[in-house]
Amino acid sequence: MSDLDHLVSPHTAASSAALEVASAYLSAALLNHSRRVYVWAAAYGRQQGIRYDAELLFTAAMFHDIGLVPEFDSYTVSFEEAGGHVARVFAAGAGWPSERRERLGEVIARHMGPDVDVGDDPESHLLSRAAALDVVGQNIDDFGHAFRTEILRQYPRGEFADEFLTCFQAQADRKTGSSAARAMRSGLATRMAANPLGADCEHTPDRS
Repeated sequence: MSDLDHLVSPHTAASSAALEVASAYLSAALLNHSRRVYVWAAAYGRQQGIRYDAELLFTAAMFHDIGLVPEFDSYTVSFEEAGGHVARVFAAGAGWPSERRERLGEVIARHMGPDVDVGDDPESHLLSRAAALDVVGQNIDDFGHAFRTEILRQYPRGEFADEFLTCFQAQADRKTGSSAARAMRSGLATRMAANPLGADCEHTPDRS
């Protein structure tokens, strides 16, 4: 799509650094998921006229699943809380003031919780909605088939579904009261299998 280049990432030093760190630790499938999440979030925000902080949203998208990787996995808190802590440390290194660092951690932690009112917290609302769209296809009609196909061509799903479920099962096994455990008990695997993005992916031509 002609608008895609404007949705890929904000042109800031912190955004570039966040992508660099995410690329170093996330698998290809999780990194593409994170990039799709930002695009879904940013595109929906623009579509609905929602004012949001692009740099904050992008950085949150890059780190929202980093608590799933072995280097940052926590045995004491949920993966989204762990990811929020990692992001705060990153933001401190990037020179963000303390209030902005806390906002970043909050946005990441909230993405697995109940829906947040867009008027109260637009970044959390957009991140949560976009993550749900990418994982289980929730609100997939926010975007037409052509736009979805272009995003999947740019950032293929690959083995995302299997890898994500493996990560969530590992979290659920060790942290039975966590959001990941609740998601697994609520039939996450079934909902992911029914995600229409999987069908879109099957019909997306290879970029080569």
